[in-house]
Amino acid sequence: MDILSIQSRVAYGYVGNAAAVPALQRLGHRVWPVETTMLSNHLGYATHGGRILQAEEVSGVLEALARLGLFSRLDALLTGFLGAAADAAADAARSLRQANPALVYCLDPVMGERKGGLYVRAATAEAIAARLVPEADILLPNAFELDRLAGGRTRTLADIREAAARLGSRARPGAIVVATGLDREGGPAGQVETLAVGPAGIWLAEVPRLDVPAHGGGDLFAALFLGHYLKRPDLPTALARAMDSTHAVFAASIGREELALVESLDQLARPPVVARIKRLA
Repeated sequence: MDILSIQSRVAYGYVGNAAAVPALQRLGHRVWPVETTMLSNHLGYATHGGRILQAEEVSGVLEALARLGLFSRLDALLTGFLGAAADAAADAARSLRQANPALVYCLDPVMGERKGGLYVRAATAEAIAARLVPEADILLPNAFELDRLAGGRTRTLADIREAAARLGSRARPGAIVVATGLDREGGPAGQVETLAVGPAGIWLAEVPRLDVPAHGGGDLFAALFLGHYLKRPDLPTALARAMDSTHAVFAASIGREELALVESLDQLARPPVVARIKRLA
Protein backbone atom coordinates (compact mmCIF):
# COMPACT_ATOMS: atom_id res chain seq x y z
CA MET A 1 0.00 0.00 0.00
CA ASP A 2 1.00 3.65 -0.40
CA ILE A 3 1.56 5.63 2.80
CA LEU A 4 2.22 9.36 3.23
CA SER A 5 4.42 9.85 6.31
CA ILE A 6 4.66 13.39 7.70
CA GLN A 7 7.24 13.65 10.47
CA SER A 8 10.78 14.62 11.39
CA ARG A 9 14.01 13.83 9.56
CA VAL A 10 17.50 13.46 11.06
CA ALA A 11 20.77 12.71 9.29
CA TYR A 12 22.10 10.51 12.10
CA GLY A 13 20.02 8.02 14.05
CA TYR A 14 16.56 6.54 13.70
CA VAL A 15 13.72 8.81 14.73
CA GLY A 16 10.76 10.07 12.73
CA ASN A 17 10.91 9.22 9.05
CA ALA A 18 14.39 7.75 9.45
CA ALA A 19 12.74 4.97 11.48
CA ALA A 20 9.31 4.81 9.83
CA VAL A 21 10.32 4.68 6.17
CA PRO A 22 12.62 1.62 6.23
CA ALA A 23 10.32 -0.24 8.62
CA LEU A 24 7.26 0.28 6.44
CA GLN A 25 9.19 -0.54 3.29
CA ARG A 26 10.38 -3.80 4.84
CA LEU A 27 6.75 -4.71 5.44
CA GLY A 28 6.10 -4.22 1.74
CA HIS A 29 4.59 -0.73 1.69
CA ARG A 30 5.50 2.23 -0.51
CA VAL A 31 6.24 5.29 1.62
CA TRP A 32 6.10 8.94 0.60
CA PRO A 33 8.08 10.87 3.27
CA VAL A 34 7.35 14.53 3.92
CA GLU A 35 9.78 16.04 6.42
CA THR A 36 8.92 18.49 9.21
CA THR A 37 12.52 18.97 10.35
CA MET A 38 15.97 18.81 8.83
CA LEU A 39 18.27 18.06 11.77
CA SER A 40 21.67 16.51 12.23
CA ASN A 41 20.42 14.26 15.03
CA HIS A 42 17.68 13.99 17.65
CA LEU A 43 17.71 16.44 20.53
CA GLY A 44 18.87 13.90 23.12
CA TYR A 45 22.47 14.72 22.22
CA ALA A 46 24.44 17.62 23.68
CA THR A 47 24.36 19.49 20.39
CA HIS A 48 22.56 19.50 17.07
CA GLY A 49 22.34 21.43 13.83
CA GLY A 50 19.56 22.16 11.40
CA ARG A 51 16.07 23.39 12.05
CA ILE A 52 12.37 22.76 12.29
CA LEU A 53 10.90 23.55 8.89
CA GLN A 54 8.46 26.42 8.53
CA ALA A 55 4.81 25.54 8.05
CA GLU A 56 4.86 27.08 4.56
CA GLU A 57 7.66 24.75 3.47
CA VAL A 58 5.80 21.63 4.56
CA SER A 59 2.53 22.91 3.09
CA GLY A 60 4.29 23.62 -0.18
CA VAL A 61 5.37 20.00 -0.54
CA LEU A 62 1.91 18.66 0.33
CA GLU A 63 0.09 21.09 -1.94
CA ALA A 64 2.35 20.21 -4.85
CA LEU A 65 1.58 16.51 -4.39
CA ALA A 66 -2.12 17.38 -4.42
CA ARG A 67 -1.76 19.45 -7.60
CA LEU A 68 -0.19 16.45 -9.30
CA GLY A 69 -3.35 14.48 -8.52
CA LEU A 70 -1.45 11.99 -6.36
CA PHE A 71 -3.58 12.06 -3.21
CA SER A 72 -6.07 9.56 -4.62
CA ARG A 73 -3.29 6.97 -4.83
CA LEU A 74 -2.63 7.00 -1.10
CA ASP A 75 -4.06 4.31 1.17
CA ALA A 76 -2.86 5.67 4.52
CA LEU A 77 -1.47 8.71 6.31
CA LEU A 78 0.98 8.54 9.22
CA THR A 79 1.93 11.63 11.23
CA GLY A 80 4.48 11.94 14.01
CA PHE A 81 6.53 14.95 15.14
CA LEU A 82 4.98 17.88 13.31
CA GLY A 83 7.00 20.84 14.54
CA ALA A 84 5.35 23.90 13.01
CA ALA A 85 3.22 21.92 10.54
CA ALA A 86 0.27 20.61 12.57
CA ASP A 87 -2.24 22.68 10.63
CA ALA A 88 -0.64 21.65 7.34
CA ALA A 89 -1.01 18.01 8.35
CA ALA A 90 -4.67 18.58 9.29
CA ASP A 91 -5.37 20.22 5.93
CA ALA A 92 -3.67 17.29 4.18
CA ALA A 93 -5.67 14.75 6.17
CA ARG A 94 -8.95 16.32 5.04
CA SER A 95 -7.82 16.58 1.41
CA LEU A 96 -6.63 12.98 1.43
CA ARG A 97 -9.96 11.82 2.83
CA GLN A 98 -11.79 13.65 0.08
CA ALA A 99 -9.57 12.00 -2.52
CA ASN A 100 -9.93 8.55 -0.94
CA PRO A 101 -12.73 8.08 1.62
CA ALA A 102 -11.24 4.70 2.60
CA LEU A 103 -7.95 6.29 3.71
CA VAL A 104 -6.60 5.11 7.08
CA TYR A 105 -5.10 7.92 9.18
CA CYS A 106 -2.69 6.85 11.93
CA LEU A 107 -1.94 9.67 14.36
CA ASP A 108 1.07 9.41 16.66
CA PRO A 109 0.36 12.58 18.69
CA VAL A 110 3.99 13.39 19.47
CA MET A 111 4.03 16.18 22.03
CA GLY A 112 5.78 15.18 25.25
CA GLU A 113 6.69 12.72 28.00
CA ARG A 114 5.71 12.44 31.63
CA LYS A 115 9.29 13.00 32.80
CA GLY A 116 9.95 16.06 30.65
CA GLY A 117 6.49 17.45 29.98
CA LEU A 118 5.46 19.17 26.77
CA TYR A 119 8.25 19.49 24.21
CA VAL A 120 6.29 21.03 21.33
CA ARG A 121 4.79 24.47 21.17
CA ALA A 122 1.44 24.86 22.93
CA ALA A 123 -0.13 25.81 19.59
CA THR A 124 1.03 22.51 18.09
CA ALA A 125 -0.45 20.51 20.96
CA GLU A 126 -3.71 22.41 20.64
CA ALA A 127 -3.88 21.79 16.90
CA ILE A 128 -3.28 18.07 17.41
CA ALA A 129 -6.16 17.92 19.88
CA ALA A 130 -8.57 20.14 17.96
CA ARG A 131 -7.83 19.29 14.33
CA LEU A 132 -5.98 15.98 14.05
CA VAL A 133 -7.68 13.78 16.65
CA PRO A 134 -11.12 14.14 14.96
CA GLU A 135 -9.59 12.95 11.66
CA ALA A 136 -7.80 9.90 13.07
CA ASP A 137 -8.65 6.22 12.63
CA ILE A 138 -5.73 5.01 14.76
CA LEU A 139 -4.19 6.94 17.67
CA LEU A 140 -1.01 5.92 19.49
CA PRO A 141 -0.51 8.17 22.53
CA ASN A 142 2.08 7.55 25.23
CA ALA A 143 1.11 8.03 28.88
CA PHE A 144 1.64 11.81 28.87
CA GLU A 145 -0.17 12.28 25.57
CA LEU A 146 -3.11 10.15 26.69
CA ASP A 147 -3.43 12.24 29.85
CA ARG A 148 -3.36 15.49 27.90
CA LEU A 149 -5.71 14.45 25.10
CA ALA A 150 -8.23 12.60 27.29
CA GLY A 151 -8.10 14.93 30.29
CA GLY A 152 -6.72 14.02 33.72
CA ARG A 153 -3.84 11.85 34.87
CA THR A 154 -4.19 8.09 34.45
CA ARG A 155 -2.91 6.01 37.35
CA THR A 156 -4.60 2.61 37.17
CA LEU A 157 -5.44 0.24 34.36
CA ALA A 158 -9.09 1.21 34.75
CA ASP A 159 -8.11 4.88 34.35
CA ILE A 160 -6.22 4.08 31.15
CA ARG A 161 -9.10 2.09 29.71
CA GLU A 162 -11.53 4.93 30.39
CA ALA A 163 -9.17 7.57 29.00
CA ALA A 164 -8.54 5.55 25.83
CA ALA A 165 -12.28 5.15 25.32
CA ARG A 166 -12.82 8.92 25.78
CA LEU A 167 -10.09 9.71 23.30
CA GLY A 168 -11.47 7.22 20.80
CA SER A 169 -14.90 8.82 21.03
CA ARG A 170 -13.39 12.11 19.82
CA ALA A 171 -11.84 10.49 16.75
CA ARG A 172 -13.52 8.98 13.70
CA PRO A 173 -16.22 6.32 14.14
CA GLY A 174 -14.63 2.96 14.86
CA ALA A 175 -11.30 4.50 15.87
CA ILE A 176 -8.60 2.43 17.57
CA VAL A 177 -6.55 3.82 20.47
CA VAL A 178 -3.25 2.12 21.27
CA ALA A 179 -1.87 3.48 24.55
CA THR A 180 1.86 2.80 24.70
CA GLY A 181 4.38 2.62 27.53
CA LEU A 182 1.77 2.36 30.26
CA ASP A 183 2.91 4.01 33.48
CA ARG A 184 0.44 2.59 35.95
CA GLU A 185 0.04 1.45 39.51
CA GLY A 186 0.37 -2.31 39.87
CA GLY A 187 2.02 -2.80 36.50
CA PRO A 188 4.27 -5.85 36.09
CA ALA A 189 7.90 -5.27 37.01
CA GLY A 190 10.35 -5.61 34.16
CA GLN A 191 7.66 -5.44 31.47
CA VAL A 192 6.53 -2.80 28.97
CA GLU A 193 2.75 -2.73 28.51
CA THR A 194 0.54 -1.48 25.70
CA LEU A 195 -3.26 -1.28 25.79
CA ALA A 196 -5.34 -1.37 22.60
CA VAL A 197 -8.98 -0.28 22.61
CA GLY A 198 -11.26 -0.60 19.60
CA PRO A 199 -14.81 -1.53 18.62
CA ALA A 200 -13.90 -5.22 18.58
CA GLY A 201 -12.57 -5.25 22.14
CA ILE A 202 -9.74 -4.34 24.51
CA TRP A 203 -6.35 -6.08 24.61
CA LEU A 204 -3.34 -5.73 26.91
CA ALA A 205 0.09 -6.77 25.63
CA GLU A 206 3.46 -6.88 27.34
CA VAL A 207 7.07 -7.58 26.41
CA PRO A 208 10.23 -7.70 28.56
CA ARG A 209 11.74 -4.28 29.26
CA LEU A 210 15.21 -3.82 27.76
CA ASP A 211 17.87 -1.21 28.55
CA VAL A 212 18.19 0.38 25.10
CA PRO A 213 18.18 3.87 23.51
CA ALA A 214 14.69 5.30 23.92
CA HIS A 215 14.79 7.79 21.07
CA GLY A 216 12.84 6.58 18.05
CA GLY A 217 11.14 3.65 19.75
CA GLY A 218 7.72 5.26 19.64
CA ASP A 219 8.14 6.32 16.01
CA LEU A 220 9.19 2.80 15.09
CA PHE A 221 6.27 1.19 16.95
CA ALA A 222 3.72 3.51 15.31
CA ALA A 223 5.04 2.66 11.85
CA LEU A 224 5.11 -1.06 12.57
CA PHE A 225 1.59 -1.08 14.01
CA LEU A 226 0.23 0.73 10.97
CA GLY A 227 2.23 -1.45 8.60
CA HIS A 228 1.02 -4.69 10.16
CA TYR A 229 -2.56 -3.41 10.48
CA LEU A 230 -2.75 -2.46 6.80
CA LYS A 231 -1.61 -5.95 5.83
CA ARG A 232 -4.15 -7.58 8.16
CA PRO A 233 -6.69 -5.24 9.80
CA ASP A 234 -7.11 -7.26 12.97
CA LEU A 235 -6.36 -5.33 16.17
CA PRO A 236 -4.85 -8.05 18.40
CA THR A 237 -2.77 -9.46 15.55
CA ALA A 238 -1.36 -6.05 14.61
CA LEU A 239 -0.69 -5.27 18.27
CA ALA A 240 1.20 -8.51 18.89
CA ARG A 241 3.24 -8.25 15.69
CA ALA A 242 4.15 -4.61 16.31
CA MET A 243 5.24 -5.43 19.85
CA ASP A 244 7.28 -8.40 18.62
CA SER A 245 8.87 -6.39 15.80
CA THR A 246 9.79 -3.47 18.05
CA HIS A 247 11.22 -5.81 20.66
CA ALA A 248 13.38 -7.49 18.01
CA VAL A 249 14.92 -4.11 17.12
CA PHE A 250 15.40 -3.27 20.80
CA ALA A 251 17.09 -6.60 21.49
CA ALA A 252 19.60 -5.93 18.72
CA SER A 253 20.20 -2.40 20.07
CA ILE A 254 21.53 -3.32 23.51
CA GLY A 255 24.84 -1.54 24.09
CA ARG A 256 24.38 0.90 21.18
CA GLU A 257 23.66 4.62 21.21
CA GLU A 258 21.03 4.33 18.45
CA LEU A 259 18.48 1.72 17.41
CA ALA A 260 19.97 -1.14 15.39
CA LEU A 261 17.25 -0.80 12.78
CA VAL A 262 19.19 -1.75 9.65
CA GLU A 263 20.57 -4.87 11.32
CA SER A 264 17.04 -5.89 12.34
CA LEU A 265 15.12 -5.28 9.11
CA ASP A 266 14.90 -8.95 8.19
CA GLN A 267 13.10 -9.67 11.48
CA LEU A 268 10.37 -7.06 11.11
CA ALA A 269 8.03 -9.08 8.92
CA ARG A 270 8.38 -12.30 10.96
CA PRO A 271 9.88 -11.41 14.33
CA PRO A 272 10.44 -13.83 17.20
CA VAL A 273 7.26 -14.14 19.27
CA VAL A 274 7.79 -12.53 22.67
CA ALA A 275 4.63 -10.48 23.32
CA ARG A 276 2.08 -11.84 25.75
CA ILE A 277 -1.38 -10.56 24.91
CA LYS A 278 -4.70 -11.04 26.64
CA ARG A 279 -8.19 -9.82 25.99
CA LEU A 280 -9.73 -7.70 28.71
CA ALA A 281 -13.15 -7.09 27.18
